[in-house]
Amino acid sequence: MTKEELFDLISSDESYRIERTVSTSNMDKFQEAICAFANDLPGGRKKGYLLIGVTDDGHISGLTVDDMLMKRISGIRSEGNILPLPVMTTEKVYTEHGDVLVVEVTPSFDTPVRYRGRTFVRIGPRRDIASAEEERILSERCAASLPTFDTHPCRNAELDDIDVETIQNEYLPRAVDSEVLRHDRRPLEEQLASLHLYNLQWDCPTYAAIIMFGKRPKYFMPGAYIQYVRFKGSTNGSEILNERRFEGSLYTILPQLENFIRDGIVTKRPVPISILKEKDVLNYPFKSLRELMMNAVLCKCLHKKWLTTIPPQKVGRKVGRKVGRKHCGLFPKIRTSGWLKSLKSWE
Repeated sequence: MTKEELFDLISSDESYRIERTVSTSNMDKFQEAICAFANDLPGGRKKGYLLIGVTDDGHISGLTVDDMLMKRISGIRSEGNILPLPVMTTEKVYTEHGDVLVVEVTPSFDTPVRYRGRTFVRIGPRRDIASAEEERILSERCAASLPTFDTHPCRNAELDDIDVETIQNEYLPRAVDSEVLRHDRRPLEEQLASLHLYNLQWDCPTYAAIIMFGKRPKYFMPGAYIQYVRFKGSTNGSEILNERRFEGSLYTILPQLENFIRDGIVTKRPVPISILKEKDVLNYPFKSLRELMMNAVLCKCLHKKWLTTIPPQKVGRKVGRKVGRKHCGLFPKIRTSGWLKSLKSWE
């Protein structure tokens, strides 16, 4: 930041974006201000600035910013008092009247942001604890901007973490009209962003891209796998007869899962219905079982609490009964009673 940009900020009439202070030790005040800027109650998506070394009337106080002060203010980001962690930068600006420590805070997408459990917001030139209605506004804004888990940016990922070649050669030609694609000269990142596979704000793939085309989805999401288990007895402590785990992107594991359902779970045997005629009987209807599995995977991938409260998908088969489990509400527990009847009704 240049001195001219600093003086423009000091003289700005956008008071909800700027807080001036001469204190260098009031850490509560600093963190409350950063929390309020991160919440961005007005919703303008404009960055907020904490100016340390500037008086309320806009004069530079003559502060000398040393490394100790810089480290103390920069450490606010990772101390864990403000959650989710704020996106902020610190910079020292020299002027002839003294130094100014500028803390730049980017509005958060994951609101409300809280400092020690309390939500702070800017109301004009002052900050205050958010009311219940203001917290509701922040929560609804977050839900509107990131309606499902898959649209969240995967901030630790880079473009190299997804299979770009598969996206360009196989997915884009199917998702976008060929004529439009032929005349599209935008960078790849912008093309992916138009399909919610890339977040330009954070310059990283979204979780949708990691789930669908990621090279190592399990690295970013430890529960990103599908598991099949067949037990010998009637409890989970019984001997395991067969176990299979599917790991990787959905683009690769869904065909594997479909083939496994057809060849590894569904069995077919002839049953005589007359002296000269037989009928093939299946233990499970393939189409219905496939639909159940695909719904389970889709519901899991779109759940907002994917990384926190929703455990990995599990499908088990026990001798004497059939059990399917998934943890997002569509089929919480399915037993023999009514299960095959329901499956047959889908055929």
